[in-house]
Amino acid sequence: MVKKNITIDDLAVMVQKGFDGTATKKDIMDLRTEMNIRFQRVDERFDKIEKLILQDHNRRIEKLEDQLKEVKETLAMLLK
Repeated sequence: MVKKNITIDDLAVMVQKGFDGTATKKDIMDLRTEMNIRFQRVDERFDKIEKLILQDHNRRIEKLEDQLKEVKETLAMLLK
């Protein structure tokens, strides 16, 4: 196996090539901004879903309460 002598300049070129594929601070900040926007959209969608679920639950509870009231009234009449 033949050994190749590497100069400081060769090493500097290799290191630079390694850093060429590395994200810059601006790249990271842009990604962070995009992620924040997307998370905000997801939060808004979850809020809408939660509101719809709560509205449905409230409607169903009110319906059950009305039905229970009818049952109580019917039982009261039968037990007189």
